[in-house]
Amino acid sequence: MNADAKPKKPSVWQSFSQPAAGTMFFFGFSSGLPFLLVAGTLAFWLKDNGIVLKDITMIASAGMLYAFKFVWAPLLDHWRLPGFQRLGRRRGWLLAAQLGVIASLLLMAAITPAQLGLFIAATLGVAFFGATQDIAVDAYRIEIAPVDAQGALVATYSLGYRIGLIVAGAFAAIMADHIAWSLVYLIMAAAMLIPLAANLVASEPQVAIKPQHPRWREAMVSAVADPFADFFRRFGWALALTVLAYILLFKVPEQATVGGIMSPFYIDQGFTKTQIGSITKLWGVWVGIVGVFCGGAMVTKLGAWKSLGIMMLVCGSCNLLYLLLMVHKGDLWVLTAVISAENFTLGMLGPPTVAFLSALVNPKHTATQYALLSSLVNLPGKVLGFFAGGIVMATGYGMYFIITVLALVPAALLYVWLTPKLRARVFDPAAQAG
Repeated sequence: MNADAKPKKPSVWQSFSQPAAGTMFFFGFSSGLPFLLVAGTLAFWLKDNGIVLKDITMIASAGMLYAFKFVWAPLLDHWRLPGFQRLGRRRGWLLAAQLGVIASLLLMAAITPAQLGLFIAATLGVAFFGATQDIAVDAYRIEIAPVDAQGALVATYSLGYRIGLIVAGAFAAIMADHIAWSLVYLIMAAAMLIPLAANLVASEPQVAIKPQHPRWREAMVSAVADPFADFFRRFGWALALTVLAYILLFKVPEQATVGGIMSPFYIDQGFTKTQIGSITKLWGVWVGIVGVFCGGAMVTKLGAWKSLGIMMLVCGSCNLLYLLLMVHKGDLWVLTAVISAENFTLGMLGPPTVAFLSALVNPKHTATQYALLSSLVNLPGKVLGFFAGGIVMATGYGMYFIITVLALVPAALLYVWLTPKLRARVFDPAAQAG
């Protein structure tokens, strides 16, 4: 065999038919279900209880904990959780996190917003354990299959994730028109038993684990300091900081509309919860699933970096479509068109984003580095979303959506500057093979 020949890319069918793809479907469902329950769906519950918009967006920004998951990610890389060791490092942590999500959802159902302080604490519990299972699932995905197969794994993961969003978004919103919110959240807790069962029968990645350091100081250096220092050693300070700046900016438009602002926005445009749930959380999610698989195929054919550049601009610009809803209030056809475009492009953005971040990770520090990079992707948009209520009350919905899209300008400039450097160091197949 010619040593200089480039590694052959797997076919689209080979990528999607690997056994790990099925596992990632259920793990995606596990990650997607709790996400909206501390964001958009929670905002419905809070608005029904008469809480003002500014407070709704702050409380429904409990998901901001997802942006700080890198803080405790080293634990999942270097320690087995006592009592869960038989499942292995990744699946053991995942099972503990799934149980934590279930327990926290049960607490939310029992407490209700009538006891707002305790209710917020339970909401933060859902977000914390949801973020923890995301760390475990991301590390599992990276370790279970090579980089070339990640686009397909992301697609099947996203399929499960988006079905989780359907259950926690559309079904929850529609049910809330007929039954109490506390009962809705009890049903959501029961739904988490499905991915929990899938975890119990899944296979653990076969990855060698470094021996644990007996001394606390050595353990901290290995688990916490080394993963962060390694990123700068491999890329150099200038390139590493530029990559991080790009990571901070390119998904701001998407993340700024994930929190609590959108549910009140739809209601203020004259739509009912059933209409919102049916179109934005049911129809829109299925359109997004189609987009995810198109995005996975796009990564296989064009590569992660080129796909990311295209979809970054297309998806981010779709936030401007929300301005149409302000002109056509209560028009279900306009809502359907806007949600279709937004969800399809958002779905296509997912696979190249995850493949890009996965390519930057050192396998020696899988969970920690991926958690850091994925946290930075989400952090600026979530911070903007935290203050979304105040911004909207001061400037209006339209100006807020315009502000979210402005982040694309510096992101596009950084993309152009990074293209030759990352193609040579990260995305060249011959370099990866070497």
